[in-house]
Amino acid sequence: MAINQTAIYQRPVELLQNLIHFDTTNPPGNEEACIRYINGLLSEVGIKTSILALDPKRPNLIARLNGEGKSPPLLLYGHVDVVTTEKETWRHPPFSGDIAEGYIWGRGALDMKGGVAMMLAAFMRAKAEGISLPGDVILTVVSDEEKGGNYGAKYLVENHASQFADIRYAIGEFGGFSFYVGKKTFYPIMVAEKPASGMVVTLHGPSGHPTVAFHGGTMAKLGEILQKLDRKPLPVHIPTATRLMVQTMSKALPFPSNFVIKQLLNPRMTDIVLRLLGKQVEQFEPMLHNTVNPTAIIRADDPYRIPDTIELSLACIMLPGFKPEDMIAELRPIVGENVPIKVDRTYYEPSPAEPNMGLFDTLAKIIREATPGGVPAPFLAPFATDGRFFSRLGIQTYGFLPMNLPRGFAFWEATHAADERIPVDAMTFGTDAIYKLLQRF
Repeated sequence: MAINQTAIYQRPVELLQNLIHFDTTNPPGNEEACIRYINGLLSEVGIKTSILALDPKRPNLIARLNGEGKSPPLLLYGHVDVVTTEKETWRHPPFSGDIAEGYIWGRGALDMKGGVAMMLAAFMRAKAEGISLPGDVILTVVSDEEKGGNYGAKYLVENHASQFADIRYAIGEFGGFSFYVGKKTFYPIMVAEKPASGMVVTLHGPSGHPTVAFHGGTMAKLGEILQKLDRKPLPVHIPTATRLMVQTMSKALPFPSNFVIKQLLNPRMTDIVLRLLGKQVEQFEPMLHNTVNPTAIIRADDPYRIPDTIELSLACIMLPGFKPEDMIAELRPIVGENVPIKVDRTYYEPSPAEPNMGLFDTLAKIIREATPGGVPAPFLAPFATDGRFFSRLGIQTYGFLPMNLPRGFAFWEATHAADERIPVDAMTFGTDAIYKLLQRF
């Protein structure tokens, strides 16, 4: 069997396959073997690394390439833990890294071992080719993103902030992947994200035996609230990142699509347009609203008793700049003025109200060069990433893991799902884009 003598950084597909082979399902994580593998690759080519860990089985890696000092350092970061594959049916084993039908299959292919492989390949190439870097480049590979970052980015920011001194901009997840509207190809680049907070609504009422004809109790109150949460959208807001994205898209699209899309920025028309467009642009709804979803009903588990107390857990995802108390104010008309609402701040981390767009034009130019006719656009991620922790240090994260995806490939539906996969060609496309960034930032 012939041995491929090409350097591993020139084989990002194989690099991703190797990362997928490590079962880093979180919980429990067990990222150590995967991090040690990455550490070995970097050490072999003479790159100094640091391993920092709250738990030795869940380490984090930091490596640095020295630059010319003409620009502040640039941070590349990603996580190697993945979500569970339990109770899923896969066409290819989830930790096989199989190549089939033009894709690399496996858990983490999209979220986010594919992105880590791109960053790692570009980082090692920069070292091997000795390119002139405008400033230092810091590669950080973390554990535990999928379950809150306590062992990963949060730990690093709270205990090793000096490792990230003077950094203004970072590259992380997600963005730079293609999606299509009509004949136009757009590349959303994440510039902001939504913070999350859990909340618990407590309902009280009389209890009793279930054989009694009973009306207006806690279960009835619960039903009313669930119906309202399902049918009544929260108020419309136009955050900067969403406004910039809609404006960019409306300029690129022909009439009448451009006119319709632009009406999303008119608060009196937003919800009407969302209903009109349906699934075609359903991703815009959480970019224009705070969102709330019931996730669990607590303390209503005795089938032989009408409960006097029910606790309803809510997952609340807020727009940049919003706080839990703002969310409670928007929930009050739905749940009632006198219903207790308790905030669970376990995962809450404030998100800056305004993005720093200083690196956006550089990223956009790289996309336009790689795909003439492609339209890069700012993007508000409707979820939280490790970027929320680095923002404490004044670091602006851009979701920039470029991928050329085929029409019909639903990125968000494939992420965290059975048969998660990434096009083979996307790995080279993304690696080349990140390598160009290292030369230009």
